[in-house]
Order: sequence, then structure tokens, then C-alpha cells
Amino acid sequence: MGKVKITLEDLFNLESAVIYNPDGFKSLSKVFIDSRKVEKNSLFIAIKGEKFDGHNFVEEAIKKGAKAILINKRKLKSFSKLTLPIVTVNDTTIAYAQLANLWRKKLNAKVISITGSNGKTTTKEILAVLLAEKFNVVKTEANNNNHIGVPLTIFSANEKTEILILEQGTNHFGEIEYTSKISEPDFGLITNIGDSHLEFLIDRNGVYREKSSLLNYTDKNNGFVFINVDDPILNEHKNDFNKVITFGFDADSNYKGEIVEITDEAKTKIKISFKEKSFETELPIVGESNAKNFLAAFAIAKTIGVSDKQIQKGVEKLKPSKGRLDVIKTPKAILIDDTYNSNPASVDAALKVLRSIKTYENKIAILGDIYELGSQAKKIHKELSKFFYENENIIVLTIGDMMKHLNNELKKKKIKTIHFNQRSELNLYLQFEEVENSVILIKGSRGMKMEEFLTTLKTRLQ
Repeated sequence: MGKVKITLEDLFNLESAVIYNPDGFKSLSKVFIDSRKVEKNSLFIAIKGEKFDGHNFVEEAIKKGAKAILINKRKLKSFSKLTLPIVTVNDTTIAYAQLANLWRKKLNAKVISITGSNGKTTTKEILAVLLAEKFNVVKTEANNNNHIGVPLTIFSANEKTEILILEQGTNHFGEIEYTSKISEPDFGLITNIGDSHLEFLIDRNGVYREKSSLLNYTDKNNGFVFINVDDPILNEHKNDFNKVITFGFDADSNYKGEIVEITDEAKTKIKISFKEKSFETELPIVGESNAKNFLAAFAIAKTIGVSDKQIQKGVEKLKPSKGRLDVIKTPKAILIDDTYNSNPASVDAALKVLRSIKTYENKIAILGDIYELGSQAKKIHKELSKFFYENENIIVLTIGDMMKHLNNELKKKKIKTIHFNQRSELNLYLQFEEVENSVILIKGSRGMKMEEFLTTLKTRLQ
């Protein structure tokens, strides 16, 4: 297969496109929206974002080697002196998506798209490691899972790519449909349906309605749809699609998981039964939630044709993602870094890991607010108390306007809990109060910047 390229015909086929200086155009094998990363012989697309307008960086992109530019037609006058090919469109963001879809169709790669309320990033990372034992894999990096990030990841794939793994995120209706039109998945997975982004998606049925667009487009593409039958909403819809692969721990499925043992370090020994066979391993990443993520990744890997031996080699290379149930051992305590983000299900999962680690009897949970819950925020924070036992031997330190509601509920359960109104007060507590010889969980939504408290503890306990 030759190099994947953007041709002049591709540009002419963009909605509302007008091309100036077309005679100088040569097919281009790179597409960029960040002028700092532009390479020679590439197309630069000027996108207006929240903070920056790409049109202000066109000249820098040209100096770095861009051989054609794609701009908003209203900006043409500003670039009238340029002699290289200029493509104008009504909306450069939409044109970027259309070109990404064209690029995706030119790739010789199978596309796997993943979304879900919990675990989508970790499942993506596990799957990428397993598949890399057999295939050339490109995956979503960082948090590039939105209307800009999905095209960005597609353009990072080339003719050598055999598997393209896309994470697709959302917090508003219509976003998954938008990115699924671009990605046209061959394999589609929703990890689960939970209480995430309820500020805009309203309730779990709204979450499913939004995320199911990924499965609909996979089905439309004659692809495989993977259904977590342990999730009641997903299980209810498993017959809506043509090529369905099921997985789960509780119900009969094509790939049925069983947790054989949880070690004193919270690592999980798992057995997976499928097609009258079984696969057993001990995961180097902690928690039941990661066992669920692994099961989903395993089901996809087997469907694509990865052998048990290759999967086991991949298992041995698995590592926790930063800020996602990352267990950090210090000389005086064990820290569980789960600072990347938060929702109710992931709080439950993190507390289970906290309890599972037997190295120290003392347990401390530092919990910050969960964001994007809309009008249900107070109710859901109060309901987090159901994840705690009456008189449980745990100290819970809370921070944030909403976490004070959990604090009040925990007092009713006679659990030792302290709420901090100021970040400085919590930092002082962590610097000077007794926290040694403990297992300490740090968790909260991204905007709570809980990593600040992790740094305070690391500095003290090293």
C-alpha cells in the first residue's frame, strides 16, 4: 500500500470549498492544526479554538514547510498575497472532520472506537498493549477524544497502521454521533453507563442515548458491537444490533469473567471462559474495575485474532495510567493516585482498592467534588455514603462545596470524617497530622486538582 495522502480531488469535494492557486498543489501526506508541529510537505488547517485562532499562525506554518493551507473564507483577504494553494471553506472545523473521515477510509486499518462512563481510557490503554503483540497500533493519546481530538488521532495513523484505537468522549448530546460519523468504527464498545456528565445528559437513559450513537454507527458499518451484559441498560439493548459479542462477570456471555482472587496488594487474579476454553492470569494493575476493563479488552483482542500467548505477553507489560488507580509505595505509606477524574462508580471502585490493600490497617480517603452532575449534584454526593460501611475504620477527608454533603452523611454512619473549606487547611493537615503507616486514596474530578494533595503527601512521606 502506498502512502496515504490528501489529494486535490479530496479538497474539491469538501463542502463549500473553493481552491485558489490549485496548479501548485501536490498530494500531501501530513495534516496539522498546530503550527508548532508542522512538517514539510503538509496541509495546515487553521481552526479557531477557545484560546487561539489558527489563522494567526498560518505564516509560521508555511515557514515550517506547509505546502497548502485551509482557512475560513472570511479570512481570505488577509492571505491574498500568498502564492501557495489556499482552500477556503465556511467552517474549518467541519472541513477538518470531513478530511479525517476521508483519511480514515484510505487507511488499511481496522478502527476500534471506545466510549463509556467509566474505564474507557484504561480499557483503551490495556487493549493497545495487548494488540501491539500482533499488530501495528495507533491509539488516542492524552485526552484527545472530542471533535478535534478524534480527527487528530486519525491523522496520526498512516499506511503502516493495522489497528486504530479511538477513545470518544462526550458531555453534550450529539458529540458521539459527530465523532462516530468521522471514525466509522469496525468495532464499537461502550464500557458501561453511569452517572457522568448529567449536567447536560440528564440521566442514565440520556447517557445511553448519547453514547449509543457509537454502536449505531458500528452496526451501520457492519462492525462488531461489544456489550457489557453486567450493565442493565446495555444488556437491555443487546438485541438492537446485528454482530454482537457479549462479556461480563455476572451473566452468561461470550466472554465470561471470574475473579479468582484479590491479592493483599489489590491485584486481581482473573479467569475468562470462552468457546469451551479458559484463560487465567494475574493482572499487574489493581482493582475489580480494572479486571472489568481487562475483560472488555480481552473480548476485543480475541475477536480480532490475538492468541492467548500474545495476550499473556501483553499482560506482563501492563502498567497503571497516571492518576488512574496508580498505587505508589513510599517508605512510610501507600498512596493510591486516582486524581485524574471522578464519578460515583469510580469512587466505589477506588474505595474497594483502598480496602483491599492489606499492607497497613489504617485507611484514609481524601475525596474532592464530582463535577458535571447538574441539578443532581447534591443528591449524588449524599448518596456516595452508600459506598461506606457503618462504623467503618476509615478516615475520610473531604474538600469542595458538594463533598460537605457526603461529610454530613458519613457522620450519621459514625465514620471519622473532616471537611475542609480551604485547600490550604487540607494541605496543612496532610503536612502535620498523623498519616504515616496508612493506605491513602486521593480522588476527585479534574477541576478539583487533587494532584496538589498527592504532591504534598509524596513530599512528606518520601
